[in-house]
Amino acid sequence: MQKNSEEIREDKLAELIRQNNPVAMRTLYNRYVRFLTAICSRYLDNEDDVSDVLQDAFIKIFSSIGNFVYLGNGSLKNWLAKITINETLRFIKLKGRLDFVSIDDEYLNIENEEPEIDDVPLSVIQDMIRELPPGYRTIFNLYVFEEKSHKEIASILNIKESTSASQLHRAKAILADRIRKFQTLTH
Repeated sequence: MQKNSEEIREDKLAELIRQNNPVAMRTLYNRYVRFLTAICSRYLDNEDDVSDVLQDAFIKIFSSIGNFVYLGNGSLKNWLAKITINETLRFIKLKGRLDFVSIDDEYLNIENEEPEIDDVPLSVIQDMIRELPPGYRTIFNLYVFEEKSHKEIASILNIKESTSASQLHRAKAILADRIRKFQTLTH
């Protein structure tokens, strides 16, 4: 591997990993670890849990690289993300971290209109999402970032579709309230 690691195409990188090339493995890790950490961190608020899930995800990635099918630029990154999301959800279910808590009715009666977020830093929004109760956070992430339907979420988490919909509504209500409070404090 003489090329700069960023220049190696995804299909070539995957092929080198299939051949157990340690430099290719390190290249894949270095290229995608921050991206995959961000995915885990959307679902998990404990850094040790994020590290554990990432370790499991990379083990799964390297052991199942033979199943990867190159479908064009970005397909490896998408495949890695899918494995990482699945490992994160497996961890959440295994550890019983998918609590659906009731929130005060005050959140249910706030404005349905979503607040404008252009003036809110992305890191602040990410922190607000991470501070949601685990069940709300998981459903919010699956719906918003992974673009799953309530039917798909219900199947993934083994819950009712109505539970998914109500938890998403409550998560959005909490986030909207926190965003408005942040905007009030900063303006």
